[in-house]
Amino acid sequence: MDKNELTVIEHFVELRRRLIYIIVFFLLAMIGSFFLAEPLIVYLQQTDEAASLELNAFRLTDPLKIYMQIAFIIACVITSPFVLYQLWAFISPGLYEKEKKITLSYIPVSVFLFLLGISFSYFILFPFVVHFLKHLGDHMEINQVIGINEYFHFLLQITLPFGLLFQLPVIILFFTRLGIINPAFLSKMRKYAYFIFLVIAGLITPPDVLSQMMVTLPLILLYEVSIWISKLAYRKKVKEEELAG
Repeated sequence: MDKNELTVIEHFVELRRRLIYIIVFFLLAMIGSFFLAEPLIVYLQQTDEAASLELNAFRLTDPLKIYMQIAFIIACVITSPFVLYQLWAFISPGLYEKEKKITLSYIPVSVFLFLLGISFSYFILFPFVVHFLKHLGDHMEINQVIGINEYFHFLLQITLPFGLLFQLPVIILFFTRLGIINPAFLSKMRKYAYFIFLVIAGLITPPDVLSQMMVTLPLILLYEVSIWISKLAYRKKVKEEELAG
């Protein structure tokens, strides 16, 4: 067995060890989430949006389904920083000391942006969408009987994607540092990115211009911030390469 084969095997062993850590941590987080799911579900039902809809369970299994779903999501959120750390620990041996510190700092920023995206969608976008749809139903004289399962599904459909979309600056920064993309490429792709944002807004919001703009404009702002961050990272990268050369 040559040295290259041994190195590949060592990498697979290390990757398996990291995956085991993640699985064990997730199982522990899942146990803890069982204690957090019920208070969170009760809190979400006491908001003005939920109270105005008079939520109902149409099947005996609906409460259990919601409980397990929320517990799973809580466990995923708790585990995500640990997953990012394990990913960093796996790739860090191939990085310089300065790069290790920089990439490690991405983890708290990523968590913050995820929570920021969730907060924006839940406290700003979601109430507006619920109010719009309820007002539309009342205007059409439709008696709306909302299932609690459908309500939570809709809530998660609105909020979770924003937690992921708000990761854009971190992803752009990471790819810029790796040299995969640059600010010129991002500027060139701007119109295509805007179109994608409009499509996303059309998929997760009611078919009215105001609610779609409430989704599209923050995403456009996020993209522009990402370009600015990419410019800073790219200049720093070029300067480091010039000094090293």
